[in-house]
Amino acid sequence: MINAVDTAGDQEERMISRGSTLLGTVLAVGAVVLLSGCGSSTGGDAKPAVSSTSAGPSMAADVPRSYDPCRDVPQSVLDSEKLHNKHTVDDSASGGVRWVGCQWVRSNGYGVSIRTTNLTIDLIRSRNFPETTEFTISGRRVISTRQFDGPYIKEACTVDVEMKGGSLEFNLNNPPSNRDTGSTDSCVLARGLAEKIVPSVPDTA
Repeated sequence: MINAVDTAGDQEERMISRGSTLLGTVLAVGAVVLLSGCGSSTGGDAKPAVSSTSAGPSMAADVPRSYDPCRDVPQSVLDSEKLHNKHTVDDSASGGVRWVGCQWVRSNGYGVSIRTTNLTIDLIRSRNFPETTEFTISGRRVISTRQFDGPYIKEACTVDVEMKGGSLEFNLNNPPSNRDTGSTDSCVLARGLAEKIVPSVPDTA
């Protein structure tokens, strides 16, 4: 006889694993697109709008170290968003781009990676991503972008909050099949999460 509780638990673990894998794929795609720029697509392939060798805003040498998302994101926020299953993220890409932080998932909801990066607001703006929107949170410059072509364009959103020497990045993936959050735009979710977390970043960071 199959235990109903065990079956439900197995299903949730499979869902979490799938969400983490999909989020990791989105992050990897985003790194490539960010370095090459973003433009029109033909047959699902991104066409660079700005050459990676073009002169423009410089990139910081390392990620900001004054805020550790794995340790400093308030537990009260994680609880209110039902985020769990934390995994450490320490990624790099050609050209010297770095990301350091953690990723979480919400059962039947979105997955998010919250990381510090040496990518600055000005550099991200120079890539001309679709739906680039600028605003402020707690007096800090913020930029929201869609950094992915193909099937990820609407379900993924990246919000970067200005820090000294880079930014605090919220990279959120929200497939429409998710029962709890799938009907909400991923950029609305990413901005809302940033608005909850940014006040915990020290003024000196």
